[in-house]
Amino acid sequence: MHYDVCIVGAGVGGGALALSLAETGKKILLLNRLGSLPREAANWDPEALFVDGKYKADETWTDAQTGETFNPGMWYWLGGNTKVYGSALLRLRPEDFEELQTLDGLSPAWPLAYEDLAPYYDRAEALYHVHGKRGSDPFEPPAPGGFPHGPIEHAPRIAEVARGLQASGVQAFELPMGVKMSEENPGSGPFILRETFEAMGHAAFDGYPDLLHLKCDAEVATVKPAAAFDNVTLVTGADVTRLVTDASGRTVTAVEATVEGEAQTFTADTFALCAGAVNSAALLLRSASEQHPEGLANASGAVGRHFMRHVTSKFYTVASGTPNPTQFQKTLAVNDFYFGVPGDPEWESTPLGHIHLMGKHAWWQIKQDLAEGTFSDDELRQIAAHSVDWWVQGEDLPLAENRITLGPDGGIQLAYTETNRAAQEKLMDVLEQALRASGFDRFIRVPMPLGVVNHQCGTCRMGEDPATSVVDVTGKAHDLDNLYIADASVFPSSGATNPTLTIVANALRVADHLREACGLA
Repeated sequence: MHYDVCIVGAGVGGGALALSLAETGKKILLLNRLGSLPREAANWDPEALFVDGKYKADETWTDAQTGETFNPGMWYWLGGNTKVYGSALLRLRPEDFEELQTLDGLSPAWPLAYEDLAPYYDRAEALYHVHGKRGSDPFEPPAPGGFPHGPIEHAPRIAEVARGLQASGVQAFELPMGVKMSEENPGSGPFILRETFEAMGHAAFDGYPDLLHLKCDAEVATVKPAAAFDNVTLVTGADVTRLVTDASGRTVTAVEATVEGEAQTFTADTFALCAGAVNSAALLLRSASEQHPEGLANASGAVGRHFMRHVTSKFYTVASGTPNPTQFQKTLAVNDFYFGVPGDPEWESTPLGHIHLMGKHAWWQIKQDLAEGTFSDDELRQIAAHSVDWWVQGEDLPLAENRITLGPDGGIQLAYTETNRAAQEKLMDVLEQALRASGFDRFIRVPMPLGVVNHQCGTCRMGEDPATSVVDVTGKAHDLDNLYIADASVFPSSGATNPTLTIVANALRVADHLREACGLA
């Protein structure tokens, strides 16, 4: 069958695009490498997940700078990496769309403004059932209405930490989270997420697939609703290997894929690439042809370049005299230092980034993060029993030399040099100072290794100049007439907030353009 639109990748961008276009009645094809992640007891087995790597992609990439291989944090099931994400859903700030001076260099402007995405952020928050409290983040971007749902209640110990931070002048706020009522408890009754996981006895949420489908991941929020339309065809087990153009090189005519071991070709009028920043770039490079010798959509040479993933650390903060029995602790965030440290002349105008709580870590998970012999097992048990666990992230810069390339065997090579690490350390310094006033006395910082690529973006950057970018402001590839990209690869910069909500909002914006430009209304 020939389709009106073929979408490659059923993750955050692909799901939002498919759902938005499904209601047009046009024939939509959605291709994904794997099907639904199995709902089984192992979803909540920490050893299977965090030791054995169950459900994680069984593939290796190469560090282009050292030649060493590593197993990246990638999940190719329906919903993509959101199957194990922590569901934090924040907007970029208006300043993130403008040129912004960071410690290590200038972060570039986007070819659109916050106001262009604002109505799509509203729609994205509704799709993902975001729970939050508008106004609790004193530095949040403008939004006319409240969140679709109220905030998740803090556990007692986390509420205590929030009060301590506020007493120190830090305006900690309720982290916006995308979660749903359970299938057994639909409607507008009391929110049961924290109580459910407390009763289970462990925090099977952040880093876990969600057996209950309470977490609003891309499969739950958009892919399944899109696939319910009769005019949407979802093909899983489809490993897309190449995009094919006509003789002119201006029009994509087909995608080639291996589906359950068999070669298949799919044709369409319009194609949308939503495979994630790394794999979207890799697919374009693998689609090199006589008309596009350096890779499809790559006349600029920008495909694969400007890779970003955020500067990230785990930050274990320990109050030795106060246990933390919390099971579900991911409800608190701090943005006070997103654009600098007020009152500090050296850092007042230097962006530091965003902080929020992680899922509660067990002692053996902390052990995995540290060099062998750093602490004894007994010490680690004490640390875990008293620790409040933070995820700290800042903006890294879109360096041209940070890039995805293909090795001789066609495998993915990643060259990456981190920027703004000193700003990240300063961000942990100021949080540590604030927490010390609340009885915290031990602090452990763990920078994330190269394989943590869950916030990947930037490899097919959006821009007005075809000489320096891959797609225009509508998401259409400069070099082609019918190829669009609607994942985080188009981000010109990363900001310092989780990218998911911005991917959704931008995909919805691209969908609106397709309705008009391609007659899909």
